[in-house]
Amino acid sequence: MAELATFQLHPGDVAPDFSLPGVDGKTYRLSDYAADRFVLVTFWCNHCPYAQAWEGRMIAIGRTYAPKGVRTFLINSNDARAYPDDRFEAMAQRAHDRAYPFPYLQDESQAVGHAYGALVTPHPMLFGPDRRLLFQGRIDNDHQHPERVTEHYLERALDQALRGETVDPAELPVAGCSVKWRP
Repeated sequence: MAELATFQLHPGDVAPDFSLPGVDGKTYRLSDYAADRFVLVTFWCNHCPYAQAWEGRMIAIGRTYAPKGVRTFLINSNDARAYPDDRFEAMAQRAHDRAYPFPYLQDESQAVGHAYGALVTPHPMLFGPDRRLLFQGRIDNDHQHPERVTEHYLERALDQALRGETVDPAELPVAGCSVKWRP
């Protein structure tokens, strides 16, 4: 497990635009979602045990917060050649099997992951209506045991943002598998 807090983007920084293919056959551009109140970008992958452990909670967050005006994207920036479980076809199968309620996007060039400074999977980043970063950190404080979670970091940030409050804390160390960059 990597636990990291040296971020490239910080609260107030603008989300880099992207144009990425989704496993549903559509192309998604961040700029096409300007009308959405909030955008949650989470760097994700298939093979990481941390992403797998948090997957059910991330799906629940997607379902709960979409009607409240939160657009969620999962982005896989991993090197799929070195990690075949992260191939596009495997992503599509996982999204289908788990009924992802949000687009799952492939960043084959890894340019988007680099632009956002993705460190691990999962690495959630919440952006406000002006697409400025409000929060980045962990989903919660216990990836392995949902029943032991005492701190719902991402949900707290979402709730604070939706109420128009300052998100506090705005940054927390992320934990998970390091993003698998190509050499």
